[in-house]
Amino acid sequence: MKAGPVDASSPLLDVRDLTIAFGDTVRVRDLSFSVREAETVAIVGESGSGKSLTGLALMRLLPRSARIAGGAMAFMGRDLAVIDEPELRRLRGREIAMIFQEPMTSLNPVLTIGAQIAEVVTLHEGLSRSAARRRAIELLDRVRVPDPARRVDDYPHRLSGGMRQRVMIAMAVACGPRLLIADEPTTALDVTIQAQVLDLLDGLRRDLSMGLILVTHDLGVVGQWADRVVVMYAGTKVEEAPPGPVFADPRHPYTAGLLAASPRVGGGRSYRSGPLPEIPGNIASAVDEAGCSFAPRCPHAIASCRLARPPLVRVGEDRVAACPVVNVAEPAP
Repeated sequence: MKAGPVDASSPLLDVRDLTIAFGDTVRVRDLSFSVREAETVAIVGESGSGKSLTGLALMRLLPRSARIAGGAMAFMGRDLAVIDEPELRRLRGREIAMIFQEPMTSLNPVLTIGAQIAEVVTLHEGLSRSAARRRAIELLDRVRVPDPARRVDDYPHRLSGGMRQRVMIAMAVACGPRLLIADEPTTALDVTIQAQVLDLLDGLRRDLSMGLILVTHDLGVVGQWADRVVVMYAGTKVEEAPPGPVFADPRHPYTAGLLAASPRVGGGRSYRSGPLPEIPGNIASAVDEAGCSFAPRCPHAIASCRLARPPLVRVGEDRVAACPVVNVAEPAP
């Protein structure tokens, strides 16, 4: 199940200028980031910022009304934006997999969890029915489902939310993918179960040497589990950096606003007391061409912010931000 090595000099996934549109309406614009083997990259932002849409684009599972309008998504030398459907079917599940937000709606309610896990390994590895069942039990054990030999015949409705999420993880890692996209994997789970699920994902990342994209709005999760953070607002990247610098000194006003509005600071290890400040207004539409999308909500906006969209600029080692109020050294690539 362990994924083999890749060229350490190149990213496992290299997204460049990804643009996603619904008809003529742009929802994600010129998004670039990369993921290396065994690295966790967190994509954070408010609902509507384009995080989940980006994950669906990587899997080529966008709604029928949406399209990839530009850019490239190079995965191990293959551009996911243009490869044909047969090759996509070979990649999905085997080399790139996704955990969706709500396991109850993602699992088939009329099939046992064992049958759904077995389907993945049967499709990609051609295992017999009995061998696929044994693999399903092994996978349930690996994701710490108690008494897996018995629970393999359970239907999804018999499991708790945390157990259903573990089943989704088992399905996603069944073939040892090189890249796993986890879209809000701890939504609606209590804090204790959240920590267990994230610890499980992190252990699997290390064991399989797989790249992990963690889509989340929980900054405590980011501080504890991510190697790098991509902050999105209204369909664009506004900051990218390792989590330490982001928490210590956010360089984009939107990032600073998210941190100030979060009850957790210091990577989730302590709590802020008193009323939480909020970011005024509502998230802007990614279709707005002129100016910075965050300018109407930004306490630091200047005249130029409303005239042209600020480019990403380097603000330190391995760090970029899109804000003209930052003292910049050089444009980002």
